[in-house]
Amino acid sequence: MTGFVGALADAWSELRHHKLRVMLSLVGIAVAVAAIAAVLALGDYMRQSTAEQSDRYGGREATISISAYRTDGRALDAEAFNAVVDGAADRFGFTHVTRRVEALNAPVHVQTTDYLRPVTTRLVDTAYPEMHRLALHAGRWFAESDAEWLAPPVVLSQPLWESLGSTPLSANPTLELTGALGGTYRVIGVTPVENPYDTQKTITLLTDTYLDRAERFGEQDSVMWEVWVGAAVVDEIGPELAAQLRAGAGSDVEVSVTRADWGNRPEVQQQAQMFELITGLIAGLVLLLGGLGLVNIQLVAMRQRIREIGVRRSFGATSGRIFTAVLLENVVATAVAGVVGIMLAIVVMRALFALDVLPAVQDYPPFPLRAALGALAAAVGIGAVAGFLPALAAVRAKVIDALRF
Repeated sequence: MTGFVGALADAWSELRHHKLRVMLSLVGIAVAVAAIAAVLALGDYMRQSTAEQSDRYGGREATISISAYRTDGRALDAEAFNAVVDGAADRFGFTHVTRRVEALNAPVHVQTTDYLRPVTTRLVDTAYPEMHRLALHAGRWFAESDAEWLAPPVVLSQPLWESLGSTPLSANPTLELTGALGGTYRVIGVTPVENPYDTQKTITLLTDTYLDRAERFGEQDSVMWEVWVGAAVVDEIGPELAAQLRAGAGSDVEVSVTRADWGNRPEVQQQAQMFELITGLIAGLVLLLGGLGLVNIQLVAMRQRIREIGVRRSFGATSGRIFTAVLLENVVATAVAGVVGIMLAIVVMRALFALDVLPAVQDYPPFPLRAALGALAAAVGIGAVAGFLPALAAVRAKVIDALRF
């Protein structure tokens, strides 16, 4: 152990003595290590970004989607089946349950200053925004206390809000609806556009608000239920939940229970892994080329240090000590380059986030430890490979030749 520590100290002293040569030879190594670390970190970011995008549509991992219909062709009593779902949720202890109607079949119109504007109506419960990671352009989402308001709350899409004049939400703007939902509503939030071409004019209401006004769902309305159960227990809970719902709904109701989240789609993970593989191979090739350049530089440098090697051998240094010292010089040098490369990768990733070059995510992943350790291991490995030939040349040098003037 003492000999190894001494060899490390000798290697560090040698590196400090030849700072310029070491720096020039390790620039490529540092850049390649930074590329490897950044690729691995970017892979984690891509997985997070893809997962959040999928969460907005299918729910967080793991969300179970429930739908039902009568086998005799009659309309489903959605209120009665909702009681069955609530009962099962209480027994399992689910904390996030929501009804979901993406678009009511009955037309809904918004009263503007000059005409009635048709809009798409979406119904949700208070747990829906958190389950689907829905961010807002302005304002807030629904809260449990909103049910006590005389003017029910409503969330508008950004195109609809802008068409109505973009009144600041701090001014407590209201909205007039006609038809079965006729009345005054208070605007509390605005959902952002999904893309530059999104012009969909949509209002989002609490399901109970709709039922207070319309009393019941229409026969053509497609009602779904979603529960967020978590990835650790979904495989165990799913079949039992389905059995309880079918038993509670009766024999004339067909119940479908499926996972709706991204965790049920392996292609999402495969895409991120393929990206890491391709870009990682490119960065690995750059690292290999840098290692070959390091081998050439070290072989040339070893010819210039042949006298030093002879002096060490004449004072009793063994072949093993000489081999280890020269090998560790390369390993320590590439390890230092690896640390510099990892720091460079961290700076680059933070700059990309700060400049909004990458799409925003709600939960920014920290720089992954596996990226840092993997890149450092690659640097140390290439240092060991690059140092083998120079170390072998140093061992084979004859003392008499090394000391000859």
